[in-house]
Amino acid sequence: MMFLEPKPTIDDLVTRCKAGQRKAQEMLYKLLAGKMMGVCLRYATDRMEAEDMLQNGFIKVFQKIEDYRGEGSFEGWVRRIMVHSSIEYYRKHHKMMQLVDMEDAGQEPSVNAVAASSLEAKDLLLLIKGLSPGYRMVFNLYAIDGYSHKEIAEIAGITEGASKSQLSRARAILKEQVLQMEKKRYEYAG
Repeated sequence: MMFLEPKPTIDDLVTRCKAGQRKAQEMLYKLLAGKMMGVCLRYATDRMEAEDMLQNGFIKVFQKIEDYRGEGSFEGWVRRIMVHSSIEYYRKHHKMMQLVDMEDAGQEPSVNAVAASSLEAKDLLLLIKGLSPGYRMVFNLYAIDGYSHKEIAEIAGITEGASKSQLSRARAILKEQVLQMEKKRYEYAG
């Protein structure tokens, strides 16, 4: 009779990773890589760049795993490292737009609530992916990952004002694109 070992929990894997067990690192990587790739893809210009961000992020996770104290979810801790690692990679490999004219930032078209509600998540993700890298980074950090403008300024190496301005401009661009999509759908249906 053969006994199967129970599937290890994340806490078990973390403990084993802290002890330097390579197999546990591999298992933890396999367990979280898919979700963390989604995080990296939001900041990358393409899949290859996201894979580089993911690898760099996991290197940092395993280097810093001793710092994880079990407060909050481990997955959330890893996600934060992935975001920081992605931003660091981005800053190293891309020149980021520093400023947006504040006069342009305040001119945001309104969005019809019905149009916005008919937009599918995959459509919105495609629209976000189409933003310029600086706008996309600030939008992701603020709207999706929940960072404050102060934190974004520190992470991205820009001013709080630039963060606010880029977020405002990103929202305006996304709203305009949503309106255009809905207009096309309406014309097609009519």
